[in-house]
Amino acid sequence: MRSEEIVSRILYRDGLVLVLDKPAGLPVHPGPGGGETLTRHLDALRFGLKWRPELAHRLDRDTSGCLVLGRHPKALRKLADLFATGRVEKTYLALVSPAPAADRREIELAMGPAAPDTPWRMKIDPDGQPALTRLQVLARAADGERALVALEPVTGRTHQLRVHCAASGFPIVGDAIYGGVPRGAPLHLHSWRVGLPLSRAKPPIRVEAPLPEPLRGAAAALGFDVNGWKDSADETFS
Repeated sequence: MRSEEIVSRILYRDGLVLVLDKPAGLPVHPGPGGGETLTRHLDALRFGLKWRPELAHRLDRDTSGCLVLGRHPKALRKLADLFATGRVEKTYLALVSPAPAADRREIELAMGPAAPDTPWRMKIDPDGQPALTRLQVLARAADGERALVALEPVTGRTHQLRVHCAASGFPIVGDAIYGGVPRGAPLHLHSWRVGLPLSRAKPPIRVEAPLPEPLRGAAAALGFDVNGWKDSADETFS
């Protein structure tokens, strides 16, 4: 991927932050296997500042959508405080199978590393760190085989949404780590909306990333109208 393509995926920019629409398949940090990463393109996102922007949080390699970066050290400190204190509004869309029984629920399950040699892989662990996810079903198949859900991670644990959905009996479609499917299928998880309360005197800045394929097609097949839902933007930030 060229830096020009990364620049073209900017959803929001001001003096403090950038919000990118990260494509699925692009890691944000280098891994042991090497290869393309977002960090290789950060210098192209300076836009005249002497600092290159840095990540305020992370998204998994296979998760697409809104990714927040701070444009200078002061902005990064402010964003770190907002994320650490749970004041950033985050809404993800996911396709899960089968559909959850209830249209709304909270998943409160503590988590910890699955093994010492794989600290990135998580499991439900009563002695682990507290983790809370709010879920709302937006559309469901008539046969109950699939549903489109909005997920709000109140806490920000590694792989929290994937682990919580799988442990609750409705893994995210395409999740080869926690969903028991073969590797190579696209993960249907998208960082859809983010709300940043950057100013006490103004409402939060809210940014939305368009749904990528194949999630867009799956949502449409379930009758979910993204454009229609924009009129109810506050509902998923309740």
